[in-house]
Amino acid sequence: MRLASGGVQHETNTFSTTPTTLADFIRYSQLGSHLNGGNAIIERYAGTGSIHGGYIDGAQAAGIELLPLLTATACPSGIIAQQAFDTMLGWFLERLEKVLPVDGVLLDLHGAMVTESYQDAEGEFIDAVRNLVGQDVPIVVTLDLHANITERMADLADVIIGYDTYPHVDMNERGREAIELLARIVRNEVVPIQAFRKLPLITMPPMQCTLREPMQSLMQQVHQLEAGPDILTATVAMGFPFADIHQAGVSVLVTANGDQELANTKADELAGMVWNLREDLQPQLSKIEDVMEFVNQHPGEGLTIFADGSDNPGGGAPCDGTVALQAMIDANFKGGLVGTLFDSETARQAHAAGVGNTIQVRLGGKTDDRHGSPVQGEALVKTLCDGVFTYRGPMFQGVEDSLGRTATLVVGGVEVVVSSERRQCLDKEMLRVTGVKLSEYRLLVLKSAVHFRADFRDVASRIFDADTPGIHRPDFSAYNYKQLRRPIYPLDQDVSWS
Repeated sequence: MRLASGGVQHETNTFSTTPTTLADFIRYSQLGSHLNGGNAIIERYAGTGSIHGGYIDGAQAAGIELLPLLTATACPSGIIAQQAFDTMLGWFLERLEKVLPVDGVLLDLHGAMVTESYQDAEGEFIDAVRNLVGQDVPIVVTLDLHANITERMADLADVIIGYDTYPHVDMNERGREAIELLARIVRNEVVPIQAFRKLPLITMPPMQCTLREPMQSLMQQVHQLEAGPDILTATVAMGFPFADIHQAGVSVLVTANGDQELANTKADELAGMVWNLREDLQPQLSKIEDVMEFVNQHPGEGLTIFADGSDNPGGGAPCDGTVALQAMIDANFKGGLVGTLFDSETARQAHAAGVGNTIQVRLGGKTDDRHGSPVQGEALVKTLCDGVFTYRGPMFQGVEDSLGRTATLVVGGVEVVVSSERRQCLDKEMLRVTGVKLSEYRLLVLKSAVHFRADFRDVASRIFDADTPGIHRPDFSAYNYKQLRRPIYPLDQDVSWS
């Protein structure tokens, strides 16, 4: 059995003013030549907590010949240049054509990718692959939990499998599920019949977290559904609300074995469960001043985390916001750490000065005027490193990555980890490589909305969702939607669904 795999992954924040180019995909891939496909992908991802890691591990376990053709990723940011998307799709199609015939195709996509011409870029990608391989070759697609799934995507793919977890710690598992199910389809052991439901519902990241209610119980219901007879897989995609496109929002998919009525019935039941939770999916936010007061009033309680999701690079924000940092400096707060803040200019400045020296900084706030102004003043260079690390936590475990040249600075009594690459701080290893010991701090400000919980929650005594400005702020009143379909809850209150 010969199966081809590949894809392009990007979570596009249409409210970002920073466009995404082909150079961004190439730079993100600099630690491995997996844009070239083949063995480079196998060497980078085999045994790792990634979708392609699951494809590769599942193929090796089952004796399947896997042909990985391309995996291209860029850090979430603004709309993708059309030329970049067309080029990468062209690479994939050219490589796929060369290895035909194949028995099936695995597509590792995200589900919230937007280009200059396409609101539904994944739909365009799947359509192009379908046109090349024909109607008889099964296509199984894996998508992020934040996918804005469209009916077109569901119609073109034989099966769509979304992540069950946020933080996304089940990527290898979902990759294995995808290749195992595709192999069963190829062997004619099952006939997938997929039912798709789009809800008039849009939700924000904090309460999409499957480590907390109501999502924890909802996903237990999903797993119970999947354990039923003749149900092959089920997905709840919570959507990506920072993409102002017509089809943004929550979707449900249920795939049954040869039974359309069963798929429809269970999809309706699952969609109803999600709809009934709509009021519980709205987050509560805290200001940094209130969190500092809490920390000061609860000495000895351990580390408090302030999740600055408004500036989360994992959702397209610049990661150089300074609102929390400046407030901590102004309050003369002690025992605080901000990580990681993206500012390649300041990182270069620190490396040129050396450890133990002071520099005059204009730190952060350089991307736009929506996340705070640059912090200006004197900074002590505490540590320096090359920023190369390997994920050790549950998410992306085993994958090597880089923050670029990185420095830990002391600014007004607050420490800041400053990186040369824009990365969401979701793994303790990203701080450890800089010399940070979390036991030495009282308050940690992380540029992350939810993913950090996978690895940091065991060291946190309390976690607060931040009330800060930004293009990833979990507050619908902060956005002027122009393309999103209406009515939709909670932007519109008088919304019904059945």
